[in-house]
Amino acid sequence: MSIGKRLNELKKNELFGRFYGIMLLLLLAVFFWAVFKILTPDNFGTLEKTYYYLQSSIIYSVGACGFYFIVVMGLFDFSIGANVVLSAIIGVTLSKQFGYPGLLIGAVLCGLAIGLCNGVIYAKLRIPSMIVTVGLMLIFECVAYFASGGEKQSLDPSLQFFGHAPGNMILALIAFLLTFFILKYTKIGTYCYAIGSDEYVAKNMGINVNKYKILGFVLLHGFVGIMAVLSVSFGTSMTALTGMATMSRNFTPLMGTFFGLAFRKYGTPVTAMVIGEFIISIIFNGFIALGAPTTIQNVVTGAALLLIVAITTKPAKGAVVK
Repeated sequence: MSIGKRLNELKKNELFGRFYGIMLLLLLAVFFWAVFKILTPDNFGTLEKTYYYLQSSIIYSVGACGFYFIVVMGLFDFSIGANVVLSAIIGVTLSKQFGYPGLLIGAVLCGLAIGLCNGVIYAKLRIPSMIVTVGLMLIFECVAYFASGGEKQSLDPSLQFFGHAPGNMILALIAFLLTFFILKYTKIGTYCYAIGSDEYVAKNMGINVNKYKILGFVLLHGFVGIMAVLSVSFGTSMTALTGMATMSRNFTPLMGTFFGLAFRKYGTPVTAMVIGEFIISIIFNGFIALGAPTTIQNVVTGAALLLIVAITTKPAKGAVVK
């Protein structure tokens, strides 16, 4: 077989893999939607409600895209929720004087600053990222409380363009395309994968591991800044929380990231995170429609996620699972 024919065959296999991965995700979304529609036809799954599920899911999809940059390197960050709150409060505060530029630039710059802080402290202290970010989470919660004066910060109705379509779709699409570009066409994406695959080998290849871990944290929290804009625009207000109360905001975007990792082998991590968050939204709202207690919702949602990831992720024989 000639080299040209071989390359064409590889391209066809790649396209088929992407198509297969996307179709599998869409079938999962249809499956869960159908299950809840059958169980509670009057309370779930109308066109209007399904559109609402999509609207709420894209907020977490943006956070999932940011999370992907560090999770693929084997790191974690517990301060995501605290960043959402603090960046939203900073954005709302600045929007009162500078309008949309204050909201967008304030929230994103706050997120980037938090990411740089997290990355540098993690690199300097040389202790697990979970421990570092738990401590920083508590600090950022206190900063958010003092920045808001302990009061709820409400976004002016005239500045809520990103709380509904098409504003939220446009902003989210920019985030998705940026994620795809970074992962596909930049050294940052390549090196993140290399570090996650084998950090020791990456160092021997001359990659500055600490530098790209810090960049991973910066990218994560930059995307969380965008997530903060979407969150406060969708909910119209933000209240500072203390005592680790922001931690619950970490896990929904993380669940979407798991979908991205699971479907990475099909070459569709960004698409997988977007559809995955939609699936999570369907499951969550399905149990609300059923009137299930919050504890049952959490148990079944977590179990469904683990099942999906276990089915779709098949490590190669002899591979080490980190």
